[in-house]
Amino acid sequence: MTTTERTWPDPAIAADLAALRARGPLVHCLTNLVVTNFTANVLLAAGASPAMVVAVEEVGEFVPVADALLINVGTVTAADAEAQRAAATAAAAAGTPWVLDPVAVGGLSFRTRLALDLLDSAPAVIRGNGSEILGLGGAAGGGRGVDSTSGSDEALPVAQDLAKRTGAVVAVSGATDYVTDGEEVVAVPGGHVWLTKVTGAGCALGALMAAFLPFAASPLQAAVDASAVFAVAAERAAAETRGPGTFATALLDHLSLLDT
Repeated sequence: MTTTERTWPDPAIAADLAALRARGPLVHCLTNLVVTNFTANVLLAAGASPAMVVAVEEVGEFVPVADALLINVGTVTAADAEAQRAAATAAAAAGTPWVLDPVAVGGLSFRTRLALDLLDSAPAVIRGNGSEILGLGGAAGGGRGVDSTSGSDEALPVAQDLAKRTGAVVAVSGATDYVTDGEEVVAVPGGHVWLTKVTGAGCALGALMAAFLPFAASPLQAAVDASAVFAVAAERAAAETRGPGTFATALLDHLSLLDT
């Protein structure tokens, strides 16, 4: 294992953020109904353009048009699963890079089977909390619904193995975010505990990773870009607010105001 030491700010992150804002990538989001609005607002604040095209009759047409795709299984139904499988298949065929967010995988069999099926369509990045990554990797995650009961550091060995087996970069969110391609590991510190008190923060982070995929040198760098940008914006938002409600609004502000 190679653990990468980064100096902050990282010039590559600044360059990728500038590219994202200059080009405004179109990010196709098949995400859960709880977080749709917040996810769209995070993408808009960062400089991307969200699209929530979810009908199975349309996703195959739209995926090749988009610059990147997010699939999030948070509130999945049978109809959603059909659309997500179709979108992932279309992304693999078109070469559209995509992110898989395996929400609450491991504890529930239907979504776990779906997420495992989706791995066949080669996601560029898998992003989840510690319990979700443990569950997707076949270990006992011990998650409580969407909440993780396992730290990101606990899940790191499984994340590395999952990355090696699937070819995807695996990003584990937690007090410290870890991003790995199976060999290299990048630790991204920062953020704020209030991120755990805002519905959809982790889901929105997955969408932001998708937004960086067209510009970064690698999926590893795209996941690091998004994790660092999100962490810095969260720290700045928390410094000027009193609780999760105002923090959520300030987070959008600082994603928009963050300079390169």
